[in-house]
Amino acid sequence: MHELAITQSVVDSVCERAAGRPVRSVRVRVGVLTAVVPDSMQFCFGLVAEGTVAEGARLEIDQPPGAGRCRTCAIEFTLTDLILLCPCGSADVEITSGQELQIVSMKVG
Repeated sequence: MHELAITQSVVDSVCERAAGRPVRSVRVRVGVLTAVVPDSMQFCFGLVAEGTVAEGARLEIDQPPGAGRCRTCAIEFTLTDLILLCPCGSADVEITSGQELQIVSMKVG
């Protein structure tokens, strides 16, 4: 379960930047193509935040959809998984969205 390691990194970063102030909420952006399960991340957040300034904080997860652009026919299309095939049949696809994994904001105090 890589969600545990990812969530631990999020909590570590948030706690470091909170500088001892209590964290009320954390908003993260986790693209659908990252293979991170939001429910698992929510569960892990509660575990790894215990005993830190983020204990009891709310985790908000934005999950942008996947998108790609075909280098062969130049169309842009939605990706629901990592099978990178353009509707034209080409596998020469550039992922343009959906792999984000970032802390967007946090509320402290």
